[in-house]
Amino acid sequence: MAAQPPPPSRTGSVGPASAGGMGTPTAGTPGSQGSGSNQNLNQIVLEYLSKKGYSRTEAMLKRESGSVAFDANGTPLAFADRHKGRRWHEAYNVVKAWVDSILDIYKPELSRILWPLFVHCFIETIADCYPTDGRVFFQECRKTFDEEHSDDLRALSAIQEPEHVQQNDIAQLYRTNKYRLTLSKMGFATLIEFLETKESEGGKSMSFLINNHLDIHTVDRAAIGGARGLQRLMDEKRGDEQAPAEDEGIPGHHPGSANLDVGATGALHRLQLAPMPMEPDLMDDVKAELNHEDSTHPPRAGRSSLADQFEQRIKVEPSDDTAPSRETIPFPPSTARDVAMEVQKVKENRDRFRIEGKTGGVGPGVSVTMFTFHNTFDSVNCIEFSDDNTLAAIGTAESYIRVWSLDNRALTSPQDPPGFQPSSSRRLVGHSDPVYALSFSPSAAVPQPQTNGHTDHSTTPDSQPRYMLSCSADTTIRLWSLDTWTNLVVYRSHNSPVWDVRFCPHGHYFASASADRTARLWSTPQIAPLRIFAGHDSDVETLAWHPNGAYIFTGAGVGDKTVRMWSIAQGTQARIFTGHAGNITAIACAPSGHTVASADDKGVIILWDLRSGRLVKRMRGHGAGGVWSLDWSVESTVLVSGGADNSVRVWDVQPSNETQAKANGENGGPVKLDGTAANGTTVSKVAKAKGRDQATPDMISDFKTKKSPVYKVRFTQMNLVLAGGAYLP
Repeated sequence: MAAQPPPPSRTGSVGPASAGGMGTPTAGTPGSQGSGSNQNLNQIVLEYLSKKGYSRTEAMLKRESGSVAFDANGTPLAFADRHKGRRWHEAYNVVKAWVDSILDIYKPELSRILWPLFVHCFIETIADCYPTDGRVFFQECRKTFDEEHSDDLRALSAIQEPEHVQQNDIAQLYRTNKYRLTLSKMGFATLIEFLETKESEGGKSMSFLINNHLDIHTVDRAAIGGARGLQRLMDEKRGDEQAPAEDEGIPGHHPGSANLDVGATGALHRLQLAPMPMEPDLMDDVKAELNHEDSTHPPRAGRSSLADQFEQRIKVEPSDDTAPSRETIPFPPSTARDVAMEVQKVKENRDRFRIEGKTGGVGPGVSVTMFTFHNTFDSVNCIEFSDDNTLAAIGTAESYIRVWSLDNRALTSPQDPPGFQPSSSRRLVGHSDPVYALSFSPSAAVPQPQTNGHTDHSTTPDSQPRYMLSCSADTTIRLWSLDTWTNLVVYRSHNSPVWDVRFCPHGHYFASASADRTARLWSTPQIAPLRIFAGHDSDVETLAWHPNGAYIFTGAGVGDKTVRMWSIAQGTQARIFTGHAGNITAIACAPSGHTVASADDKGVIILWDLRSGRLVKRMRGHGAGGVWSLDWSVESTVLVSGGADNSVRVWDVQPSNETQAKANGENGGPVKLDGTAANGTTVSKVAKAKGRDQATPDMISDFKTKKSPVYKVRFTQMNLVLAGGAYLP
C-alpha cells in the first residue's frame, strides 16, 4: 500500500523540513523532476528576498531566472532568449519607422504617440531587470524629444536600476496615470490595423502599452482642425517647432510649468506678489505735495484730482497676495528726489492713454515711436531708453557707450574744460571689450502744462536719471554718473562675460547675468555681490525684476532653456519654468505682478502665471532670429515685442471668448482674425502668402521697419511705445 503524502499545514507553511530544504519537494514526491522544482525554488527565494527588502538581489535573481531555461532533469540550458532585453526597444523602433514613413496627412497627429510609448518602453525595460539595455535605448531614442520634453527626460535619466523605477516621481506619474491623446478616427484605425499586422514583431507589446497606459480620444478630422492640419503640415515642411496640443498629456502634469521640488506638501512656495509698501514718511510727503499741486493747478472738469489718484493707487484691494517687508529688503531712507518721482508717477498715471483690452473684437490702437540708428556697421549690441524718455544709449562692440538726448538738449558736465562745446551726445569709455547691456536708474517725467497754453517737455531735475549701469565681455559691471559723465565704480565678481544687467525698480539694488551660469545681486554702494544665484546649466542670457523688487527672473540658453524665479530675501529659487524649445532671449514681468512673459530665439513668447506656476499660453508671430525685447502696458493687458525680424508686434494677453474659440478652431473654419493698427492699416493674423511668420490670433498689430532689427521696446508710463533699432542694409 503506497504511503500517503502529509496533509497541508493550516498555517500556510510548507510542512516539516525535509531533505529538499525550505519546503522543496523531495525526490519521491510528484514534481521533483524537471524545471518545475527549479521554478518553484526561484519563486520561494524571490518572495523571501522581497519580504526582507533585498531589492537589488531580487532584481538580479529575476534577471537570471528569466534568462535561463532548464531541461527535463532541471539542468540549466543556454540562454533561452538573448534578445529579451531589447524587445521593447525593437518594438518601439517598428512603430517609429512606420510613423516616419506614413502619409503626411497622418504624420503630425500620430507622431504625438511616440513620446508616451518611448517613456513606457524605457520604464518597462528597466523594470524587467535589463538596465544596460534600458540605458542604451534611452540614449539612442531620446533625441527626438530633447526640445519638447527636456524636463521629463532629465528626471527619467536618473533611472539606472529596477528599484529606481519605484523611487522616481516622473516614472510613477506615468505608470499610475493614463496619458491623454486626441487622434482622428481614421488615424487611430490606421494605427490599430498596423499593430495587428505586426503582432509578432512588437505590435502586441505596443498594443499592451496603449491599452494600459494611454487614454486616446477619437474625433472627426474636422474637430481637430482640418485647415489647421494643413498649416501644421506646412510648418513641418519648414522645420518649425510644433507646440503640443493643449489637451494632451497626463492631467495635472504640465511639461511647460513650474517644476520644483516642493516637498511633501505638494504645493508651490507661496509668493509675495503685492507691491512693496511705501514708507509712512514718504507717503505723507507725497500726499502733501499732491494736495499743493491740486490747489495750484486744479484739475479740469471730468478729471480726478492727483490726491484721489494717489489714494486709488495705494488702496489695497482684497487679495490673497502678501507684500514683501522693508525689513527683509532694506532700502535707504527716502529723499526729496523720491517724493518728486512719486508725484510725477501719479501725474503720468492719471494722464496716460488707457488700454483696457479689446472692444468689439478689435485691439486697441497702440502708437510706436521708432528710433533708428544709422551708420553703425553692425556694431550695436544693445539699446536702452531712460524712464523719463529723455535719454537713449547704445552699447557697442568697440567697447564704448554713446548716450543721446532725445530732446536735443546739450549734455553738459561740471568737469567740462573752459571753452568746451557740449553737444546732444556723450561718449563713455572704460570697458575693454564689447558692451552687452545697459540700464538707467529709475526716473519719472511728464509734460508740465504752462499758462500760455503750450507744453514744456522738460523734466523736473530731481526726477531725471542720475546713474547708468553697463556690463561687458571684460567680465565687469560699471556704474556711470549722468551728471559728470564719468565712471564711478567698477564691480568685479563674475569670471566670464556679463550678458545682462538691470536696476531694481526702486533703485539701490541691481542684478547681473553672466556666462559663468550665475546671476548676482548687488547694491550700488558695495563692490561685492550680496547674493549669488546658481542653478542654471548654461549661460544666464537675460534677466528681469518683479515690480515689487522682491524677485528676479533669469533665463538661460543651450543646455538649460529654463526661466527661473529667485527670491531676493531668501536667495533661493521660487519657481522653475520649463517649456521653451529655444534659448531664452527676453523676459518681462507684468506691472500687476502676477504674470511673466518670456521669449526665445525661435520667435515664441510664453506667458506664465506666477501663483499657480502654470504655462498660460504660447504666442507666435516673430520670424527667424527670435524676440529680443519685451515690455508690458501699465494695465498689464497688452504686451509689446521687438525682434530680429525687423518688426514690433503688439499682443493681447487676455483674448475674448470669441477670439479663443477661433484660436481653438471650434468653428471648423480657418483661423483668421483681423485687427486695425494704430496707423489705420489692417493687420492680418493668418499666415502670409509669402514669408515664414504665422501669427497666433493674440497678435493685435504688426509694425514693420525698413531693414532695422529691433533691439529694444518699452512702454512709457503714458502707454506709448518706444522702440530702437539699427539700420542694417
